[in-house]
Amino acid sequence: MNKPFFSILIIISQLIFFSSHSISAVKAPKEVGGFVLGSNVTDYPDIEHSNFLKEVVIYDWYGFKKGIISYGICASPGEIVKIKLKYADSSKKYFKVLLKKFKNKYGKPTEWKGDSFGILHIWKWKFVDENNNRVHLILQHNTKNPNENRGNMVKLFYPDSIIREQACFTDHCTKNISKEERQKRLQRKKSDWNYLIPR
Repeated sequence: MNKPFFSILIIISQLIFFSSHSISAVKAPKEVGGFVLGSNVTDYPDIEHSNFLKEVVIYDWYGFKKGIISYGICASPGEIVKIKLKYADSSKKYFKVLLKKFKNKYGKPTEWKGDSFGILHIWKWKFVDENNNRVHLILQHNTKNPNENRGNMVKLFYPDSIIREQACFTDHCTKNISKEERQKRLQRKKSDWNYLIPR
């Protein structure tokens, strides 16, 4: 091995060593916004313990691997407003079969919501039912996007009902609070970099 090439190899190996050492020496963040990973949720008595929708999870359900059923707790308590189900067959081939059957039953999709890279395929249909409720139907296939469930999924929901639940919940949280809680919220509005940057 010639000397210049050997010297270059030594320099490269040192750069790799020191860069990896500097990365491992940085302390991993575990906190942001005052919340700490690994802590118990009961350590934060000031947070709301529910959202405007509640969810139940189902498994192994008639050709679906998993699903989430969301229902209201404020404007229409107990009313199912969103159904999200993951098909047991996650292949692209099965997605094409599903898409064909959806089109045969509901016609061409109203909207394409996927990306231009072929990673996330999302077709959306929009309807109005017999009670004048808007109904949205989504069929999606995800190959790699980590922010979405991989495989094939169907979503069916009432967008207006979700909006009503959110508005009702927000209104309830704003009006039905004590003077003490109002003061606490005013205090929590104050912030600094300790809250805003993970640490």
